Amino acid sequence: MLRVLAIETATEACSVALLLGHEVQERFEIAPRRHAALLLPFADALLADAGVTLQQLDAIAFGRGPGSFTGLRIAAGMAQGMAFGAGLPVVPVSTLAALAQGAVQAYGVQQVLAVLDARMQEVYWGAYRCSPGGLVEAVGEERLSAPARVALPRGGHWNGAGSGWASYAQPLSSACGISAEHIHPGQQPHAGDVARLAAAAFQHSGGVPAAEAIPVYLRDKVAAKPGARE
Repeated sequence: MLRVLAIETATEACSVALLLGHEVQERFEIAPRRHAALLLPFADALLADAGVTLQQLDAIAFGRGPGSFTGLRIAAGMAQGMAFGAGLPVVPVSTLAALAQGAVQAYGVQQVLAVLDARMQEVYWGAYRCSPGGLVEAVGEERLSAPARVALPRGGHWNGAGSGWASYAQPLSSACGISAEHIHPGQQPHAGDVARLAAAAFQHSGGVPAAEAIPVYLRDKVAAKPGARE
């Protein structure tokens, strides 16, 4: 039975999940600027409830971004610390993929354009299709661009998910042609979906050493401009 602890803090949402075989338990809270304070209590509670120690896990997973620079550093740092301490590998998982996976689970859709608000009038985005096994697969690369430059892949019926749709509904809808009833702007990335995707990745190719558990920012300048928010 595969055992994976997953962390996701790339947005205002903070979550930790524990996957045991096919079962996933999760702690989730919308908690801007409280991620660092919540992660360890969430993880400790999940492990205690399941009667599992950190050393009994197979891997630590984390949402590696793109997303908030601060949130990504927190998640990567915690994943590295836990993995070093317990001698475990780490599985980095795309936050956009986790967002799309959550939309598949919640709404029964098959194709998702996942879009996160990147601030500075830009969005992080990626397109994902659901595989026969029920997990999403990327269609093309993850990108950072102005909302009006987001390009929808051809073929099939697409749905939108993520905070980018809440912040830039008009330019995104104009660029992509997705109608309002197929957009889910409140969908957040969840650690439970990070765990599901990580389990499949771990079984296929294993994890990486803790030192290689690094975030993916997409934006070249990690430091935001003065006065800009992450």
